[in-house]
Amino acid sequence: MAIRVMDLVSGASFNCFHFKNAKGYVKSRDFSIRCSVPLSSTHGAATIDLGERPWKVSDARLVLEDGSIWRAKSFGASGTQVGEVVFNTSLTGYQEILTDPSYAGQFVLMTNPHIGNTGVNFDDEEARQCFLAGLVIRSLSISTSNWRCKQTLGDYLIERNIMGIYDVDTRAITRRLREDGSLIGVLSTEKSKSDDELLEMSRSWDIVGVDLISGVSCKSPYEWVDRTDSEWEFKSGGYSSKTFHVVAYDFGIKSNILRRLASYGCKITVVPSTWAASETLKLKPDGVLFSNGPGDPSAVPYAVETVKQLLGKVPVFGICMGHQLLGQALGGKTFKMKFGHHGGNHPVRNFRNNRVEISAQNHNYAIDPASLPEGVEVTHINLNDGSCAGLAFPKLKIMSLQYHPEASPGPHDSDSVFVSVFGDFIEMMKQEKRNG
Repeated sequence: MAIRVMDLVSGASFNCFHFKNAKGYVKSRDFSIRCSVPLSSTHGAATIDLGERPWKVSDARLVLEDGSIWRAKSFGASGTQVGEVVFNTSLTGYQEILTDPSYAGQFVLMTNPHIGNTGVNFDDEEARQCFLAGLVIRSLSISTSNWRCKQTLGDYLIERNIMGIYDVDTRAITRRLREDGSLIGVLSTEKSKSDDELLEMSRSWDIVGVDLISGVSCKSPYEWVDRTDSEWEFKSGGYSSKTFHVVAYDFGIKSNILRRLASYGCKITVVPSTWAASETLKLKPDGVLFSNGPGDPSAVPYAVETVKQLLGKVPVFGICMGHQLLGQALGGKTFKMKFGHHGGNHPVRNFRNNRVEISAQNHNYAIDPASLPEGVEVTHINLNDGSCAGLAFPKLKIMSLQYHPEASPGPHDSDSVFVSVFGDFIEMMKQEKRNG
């Protein structure tokens, strides 16, 4: 028996043949299709155009230096970009991650599969612009649902000329990075570039030994003015306004570090990464902060020299890049980690109070504790791999952390009623004033 079937949308028609075998079971044979209308046709007021599909197709490629090619769909900016691929295990806070200058030169792959559902707003930014090379996610939210939302993630990336891709197997890429280490990759939406050309780009580019902090640092000194309202959640009592003057070296500093210092009553002068130590001492600060920042600490010997010239003369606090620069200034060595630490759920043991803190981290380099001189104390270790996560050297008035105590985005374990890292820095400056 032949049945005539027509698709009312496309106008295609075909014959479908059914017959029964000896046992009565129905079987079907292959059918042929004949289109009775062209691909673009008008039926009354309705126009049918089958040349365009009603869904987005893969129009981007991520080519890794190991030769693997990942097809994806693009959002944000278009073009071709090269960078180091790292994965971030945070469940939320993608806007803080996008605007963290420490991600300069890197593609950030989010292991959390669903990104974009809260959109973006202009209060959660960590810097004046996005410095990362691109964003890689599994699923892009088709809508936003947050009362603070001012813009969709895609529109935000377009305005800042940042590439993004989605509908790619982020779990498989993450496993590859965990097994093989961080890889250089190329993102491209340009059909004119062949896979081989993109692969050659990935293999001819390197992030090691490149000075990245000069590209994210401020160009001239300025005084930080807290732009948050009076209900800033971390407001700390017990300190009058501008009790301490802190000079903060901008190696890629995050706004929430400055906000956190300000909440403790600090007057803050932010200076460029190349600011001379002699100029800092002329300001007669109560303390100096060496901030977070991107890239290889060995690629910025001028910053290490600045740190050396300030050691022992004023209390200092290093965070992330600042922690690594302090380690080098003390004579220690840094090394590139296999795939780094990026996320808001890294456990750290604080040896000073024997507590375990869940921390927010973002770094690809670490200090070798065995290379540090006698007297330097390892105060924290990362419990995932045992790497050094904090230092102290009371003789030279030094403290440092290899993670983000301001916890943006991330948990507040490092700055709570039990642990107050910024409070420790305040106490160190207070003790220096007493010894005056």
